[in-house]
Amino acid sequence: MKQLSLSLFSLGVLLTISATYACEDYSVKEVSSGIYYHQGVHEEPSESNMGAIANVGFIIGEQCVAVIDSGGSYLEGSYLRQAIKNTTDLPICYVINTHVHPDHIFGNAAFKDDKPTFIGHEKLPAAIAAREAYFAKTFKETLGKAYTGTEFISPTQTASINKPITIDLGNRELILTAYSTSHTDHDLTVFDSNTKTLWTGDLLFMGRIPVMDGSINGWIKTMTQMQTMDLNFLIPGHGEASSDKWQSGLQKQLDYFTLLRDEIRVIIEDLGTIDQASKEVGILEQNSWELFEHYHRRNVTASFVQLEWE
Repeated sequence: MKQLSLSLFSLGVLLTISATYACEDYSVKEVSSGIYYHQGVHEEPSESNMGAIANVGFIIGEQCVAVIDSGGSYLEGSYLRQAIKNTTDLPICYVINTHVHPDHIFGNAAFKDDKPTFIGHEKLPAAIAAREAYFAKTFKETLGKAYTGTEFISPTQTASINKPITIDLGNRELILTAYSTSHTDHDLTVFDSNTKTLWTGDLLFMGRIPVMDGSINGWIKTMTQMQTMDLNFLIPGHGEASSDKWQSGLQKQLDYFTLLRDEIRVIIEDLGTIDQASKEVGILEQNSWELFEHYHRRNVTASFVQLEWE
């Protein structure tokens, strides 16, 4: 009996050490004054990466903290929360979700005890409700133990299209802007007025191929508008945050979708098929993006369906 107790004790110690190491290994980087982010990996979500494939982080004001996307699992959310607690004693007053995708919202429940205001696009609640059953079934299997504790939490405050809202963290105003259909039909950006830093959510992918879940024409329009913004720093939904590289990254993404649209329109005008488009359109882009083989064909087929009804 003593030997069994000792074994269980040893196992507990090992698990504690493992968890501590993982939490310490979960790094955040300060990219502007009081603005921190964790850069996600360019991988598909899995138990081994705990779904931490998107950029998530937080902004510290004089009175409290705002979380910008909570992570790809409850486990990642708990690590992000610990990173915040290691950085500041200020309370977490807001959790802002840029859109519905699991790698951005699955960590929400890790912040429930902080009793924050959850904020998102006005269409985010409907998007969560429509996807909850599928997401729960799929990602419980995909993420394994990292998924345990994950909940679907809708925003209690929302931003409307063309009507930005402003929140104050204490001498630090954040402007939250809701967009018409682009990457999704409920994209939200966060702009820090103090440092002129923009969190784009998945309106911008750097390095990893962008994923179409909205409107190709709408996204192209939004990207064109973003090119005119006066920014000191930008944090994309995926890839490296930067003060200057984002311009070329945005242009690359804009060129990609413009190419898809142009080539698809030619096929449609020639009475070609969606299968033809999926095999031919944008193939020369295959060496330009990570995870190209996972999402390019989906981008083409989704765009074809939209464009054939122009």
